[in-house]
Amino acid sequence: DYNIYALTVVDQNRTQDAIQQLSKMLRHMLYDNQEDAVPLSDEIQFLENYISLMKIRLSQNVEIIFNHQKCKAGVMIAPLIFISLIENAFKHGISPMAPCFIHIDMTASDKEIICRIENSNHPKSLADRSGHGIGLNQVERRLELAYPNRYIWEKGLSDDGKSYLSIIKIKL
Repeated sequence: DYNIYALTVVDQNRTQDAIQQLSKMLRHMLYDNQEDAVPLSDEIQFLENYISLMKIRLSQNVEIIFNHQKCKAGVMIAPLIFISLIENAFKHGISPMAPCFIHIDMTASDKEIICRIENSNHPKSLADRSGHGIGLNQVERRLELAYPNRYIWEKGLSDDGKSYLSIIKIKL
């Protein structure tokens, strides 16, 4: 990862932390991805590691909040449901010049999991767009396979076009 490479010149301790976070992420992706369900706490840790790595390259004008304190212990979830949405938030929600934000709020009970992701909207130019919606298609497919007829996914731009909101509600 270029972020980690650049960090090696600046801060050796942060570099070691970043490599350890990357290692944990890869382990989760390789092994836990094979499971039908993983503890939500493991998935949250995976997302926290991803966010920490992404923060390495961000300026001070980015506000990132990940609130998951209202998640009941022991809840299970299909792995890697939310990562593409968070990747998209970083891809389309960050501007090098303008103030921007990514707010992630996750709650979980024995009956449902709700993940709400809102980010500022800084769309990429046509030349800079990669993927063309592949991540969103993967999210839809994973939800359909793991939770057929048991999820609602609301997504779209705000009326003023300044933010993007994605809310997934999964019935357990």
